[in-house]
Amino acid sequence: MLARRPKESREGYSVFIATSLLLLVAVILGGMGAHVVDRMRSSANALDDNRAILAAEAAVSSFKGKLAATVRDNAVWDEAYKAITQGDRDAWTYENWGKTSADYALYDGVVLTAPAGGKSIAYLKANMIDPREYLGAKFLGQTESAARPGMDPIVNFFKSGNDIIAVASEAVQPFGSQVEDSQYYVLSFFKTLTSEVVAEMAKDHQLPKLHITYGPAGDLLNSPLTDVDGVEVARLAWPSAAPGNTIFDEVRPFIAAAIAVLGVYLVGVLYAGWSETRRLKSLADRARHEATHDSLSGLLNRLGLIEGLNRLMQANKSQMLVLHLIDLDGFKAVNDAWGHAIGDQLIRLVAEALRDIHPDAAGVARLGGDEFALIQLGSANLAELDDQLLERLKKPFFIEGRTIEIGASIGVASRDDAEDAHELLRRADMALYEAKETGRGCAIIYHPDLDRQREKIAALESELRRALQKDEIQPVFQPLASAASGDITGVEALARWRRAEGAIGPDAFIPLAEKCGLIDILGLQMLRKSIVASKAWAPLSLSVNVSPIQLCNLNFAGDVLAVLEEEGFDPSRLTLEITEAVLMSNPEQARRSITALKSAGIRFALDDFGAGYASIGTLREFGFDRMKIDRSLVQAMDDGSTGRNVLTATISLAMALGIPVTAEGIESADQADALRVAGCDQLQGYLVGRPMGRDELVSWLASSIAA
Repeated sequence: MLARRPKESREGYSVFIATSLLLLVAVILGGMGAHVVDRMRSSANALDDNRAILAAEAAVSSFKGKLAATVRDNAVWDEAYKAITQGDRDAWTYENWGKTSADYALYDGVVLTAPAGGKSIAYLKANMIDPREYLGAKFLGQTESAARPGMDPIVNFFKSGNDIIAVASEAVQPFGSQVEDSQYYVLSFFKTLTSEVVAEMAKDHQLPKLHITYGPAGDLLNSPLTDVDGVEVARLAWPSAAPGNTIFDEVRPFIAAAIAVLGVYLVGVLYAGWSETRRLKSLADRARHEATHDSLSGLLNRLGLIEGLNRLMQANKSQMLVLHLIDLDGFKAVNDAWGHAIGDQLIRLVAEALRDIHPDAAGVARLGGDEFALIQLGSANLAELDDQLLERLKKPFFIEGRTIEIGASIGVASRDDAEDAHELLRRADMALYEAKETGRGCAIIYHPDLDRQREKIAALESELRRALQKDEIQPVFQPLASAASGDITGVEALARWRRAEGAIGPDAFIPLAEKCGLIDILGLQMLRKSIVASKAWAPLSLSVNVSPIQLCNLNFAGDVLAVLEEEGFDPSRLTLEITEAVLMSNPEQARRSITALKSAGIRFALDDFGAGYASIGTLREFGFDRMKIDRSLVQAMDDGSTGRNVLTATISLAMALGIPVTAEGIESADQADALRVAGCDQLQGYLVGRPMGRDELVSWLASSIAA
């Protein structure tokens, strides 16, 4: 499959190019035809819309013109002028105009406005009204503008309630003769634009569905109606006739038929190419998905995570982006206890939990085994999100009736100045390593000190490798004495690394050797050197510390026996000291190695008892030949009766199990006496003797024997 992908890619590319060219030609031709048809349709619509707007304007102009002509016929009238200025103005107005307004087609009402604030006379449908109240304050402005002879009538629209009213005003004046009045009465006729009036306008000017609207006209065509100040009071609105659409609807079946014929042709020509392209694309998509996703959880894998991070980092460089690396605590124990099928289900449940953990989670990946990654986008608090992750993964998971509890350690790194996804992942990985070293179950955010610390450790690791090659790490020996007689019964070999720059303690270089895979070499070197040095000290016993990692090495027992045989050392003189950590991490392999070495005569001591969690069951199961009490219990004797009681109880426990006890860290005679009384049979510490090199120990032993 991998070998065929380039060929499939080339074939797919060729098919894609040919298909694209054919489609391009078809699209261009179809687009040109569609453009022509649409241009014709839109042009026809636009022409008719322009005609309709002009017709609406003509309708309004005609309506205003009729009303203006009516008011002119009545305002420029000798008899009217004389009656209003010299006769019974009220009676004349009512008889000639007010009464007529009851059912007159040309106007609905009349207003005779007196000059200089005089009394105005107004009728609406033969009923007297208050013109100011009915037509509003702006009406006075129109009459003031019209109160001059020789002017054309002024016509504007007014809004009264829900009615739109056209008002035409002109000064009342004699026809043909000149007068010198300083002020003139103004005659105003008004006509309400009722639905009947609007319908008549629509009929006369071919404007179907013409109506008045007071708000935005939306998609409708419209023409404004304005008042004396030019302010819009309403609009005449009507739908576009859209004749182009009508024509298009008529020819639509023919266009559809042409498109169908072209479509059938294209389908026939392109089907094979489309089918092949789809097949190749499906193969490519499947291969791509498999390459970037984890098959068990469905999450992104490491490659998918790297690609996703790079895209996000390039897309928005100012956006907050954080990577959380999550390592499950206790997952190996689940696999060991329940099998890999349950472990796989646990991985799926963890994946589901991480997908839904927080809205800012932009992506989740499984990097392999029990390690996951979560990409955070947004402004959520880092500590808050990490707390959510830790708390969620502490909650029990229920699988096939089993309650499974795990935890997590988290390493966090934000984008900051990270150049790419690989650097961001490296930083998060360093923070995760620190979280696991700190004690697990916590979250550590990357900071530059981790780099400096890693560089320091890397330099020390290189130096440790050179030290092992140059044989710079040597054993020193601390005497072990009988608690009863004080006689020297053995020595414990301790590794020391002395450099020109200064000595490095075993608490620093031994854990480093364990982490970087050098502990097996270091352990065998110390064992061989210790055996070579102590061969001449028979019958003194030799105790050598063994790392848990050494004991879990399948070849450990064979390597130890080979050294004993090569150096001709009596196995019964050798005691290997181990801590309980190995019994917790890999008890089965530890048991196999211990059994093989005990059968050869080598003895085992449980070191640092009291500093951890070793149980009575552990002591019985592994059959230790000696128990070494941690120095912290010895020092606690000086703190009061409680510490002394704990120490006495610990020794009593060992005695009850038939296990002899060695006490470490003895610095005073009072401590030695108390331990002797409690039942401890062997002492070690500065009271007995400090750690010494081989030659110094030989001299010390000689002086001790002579004394």
